[in-house]
Amino acid sequence: MSANPHIPVSDPAALDAWFDRRFEEKMAAREAGHVPSMTLIATKGTLDMAYPPFILASTAAALGWEVSIFFTFYGLALLKKDLDLKVTPLGNPAMPMKLPSGPAWLRDHELNIPTALMAAVPGFEGLATAMMKKTLSNKGVAAIEELRELCVEADVKLVACQMTVDLFGWEKEDFIPGVSDWVGAASFLPTALKADVNLFV
Repeated sequence: MSANPHIPVSDPAALDAWFDRRFEEKMAAREAGHVPSMTLIATKGTLDMAYPPFILASTAAALGWEVSIFFTFYGLALLKKDLDLKVTPLGNPAMPMKLPSGPAWLRDHELNIPTALMAAVPGFEGLATAMMKKTLSNKGVAAIEELRELCVEADVKLVACQMTVDLFGWEKEDFIPGVSDWVGAASFLPTALKADVNLFV
């Protein structure tokens, strides 16, 4: 019996071409119906490192992707109701220090402040945080709370690491109601295994 009534079994080359064509059609149909997916693991709870997971997740969700973020260790603080995020130039040599206000000639120059001076000046971390927040505001960058809400509205799954909750002695009531699940790494990894893109931030 022929695979295609119009192709005789005695013509192997024609059969091969027919199967190749059908395979390509099936794969194209499968690809057209595939919904891309992405998982992120957020491990840091500073102001500057809070942006990457929420920006990437909200952007992917806007493109129609299925997105999950696993918040663990200090990254779990990004899901708390009351955010008190800070940024520090200490140990962060790539961080540019520019004044968010003042004369243009001064704002256009990065301030090369020695690490020893930053560590010795009381309140320098608070100053750096205030400068970063002012710069973000001046540039029209959304606040973390806004980006987080965008993710919730876009059905991004915000997954809290239960082990970290227990480790730091936090309560579920400390976190926003938008948390999708409270699980350990073993429960999240199967989701990451099936995703098209996996990112660690």
